[in-house]
Amino acid sequence: MIIRNLTNPDILKRTRRKSVALIPVGSMEQHGPHLPVSTDSDIVSYIARKVSDKTGFLLLPTIEYGVSFEHDPFFNLSITASTLQKTIVDLCASLYKNKITAIIILNGHHGNHTALKQIPKIFAKIHATDARIHVYSYWHFMKRQFDHAGFVETAIMLAISKRVQMNKAEKGFAPDGLSDKKLARLGRLANKSFPSVTKNGVWGDPRNATAKDGKRILDEIITAIVEESQTCLTGESRKLHQ
Repeated sequence: MIIRNLTNPDILKRTRRKSVALIPVGSMEQHGPHLPVSTDSDIVSYIARKVSDKTGFLLLPTIEYGVSFEHDPFFNLSITASTLQKTIVDLCASLYKNKITAIIILNGHHGNHTALKQIPKIFAKIHATDARIHVYSYWHFMKRQFDHAGFVETAIMLAISKRVQMNKAEKGFAPDGLSDKKLARLGRLANKSFPSVTKNGVWGDPRNATAKDGKRILDEIITAIVEESQTCLTGESRKLHQ
């Protein structure tokens, strides 16, 4: 249920039934030579819309700016972690005042994860309420290894967007065969300077991705998020994906 399309009476009816708010968070940053800079926001918006359709959660507008400084000097429109946290904490406080006490933050950008996972604790410390805030990053709900502008993101974008330029797709940094220790070291380096590791801004190989692959990955993610959110909101779930 898209909250921006509802009237005030519509929302008041729903908040009396203990509604759940869903806040998607993306980014604006380079995604190689073949994907638009809105990729993270596009993907998380699509997933959040489908989850909302299946659950009836109140879907808030996507926050389309994230913590993407690691992509310098490639293009990124970034905000600081503290700015992102303050914005979402304020939104959660506003939702709570409107009697919406269950909130799911759905993350679509790896660089946001550290900042977002701290929000439940920050909110509880400031507001001392009984609000339930859960943070999910969508790639934790799929079996494939996540990438950046590689097979997974490209396949998903092919399934949901007409703005993929596959004729420009290039293989990027391929982590296949690396030890866990070396991969962890490169991951830490990429978190500071993504271009220094990937060179062309791509982690993975997008060249064989198809829309069919993307639809299959999306179905897996959406089904898993719906299941996890339902059990989590009833207090039966382990604290996964935090």
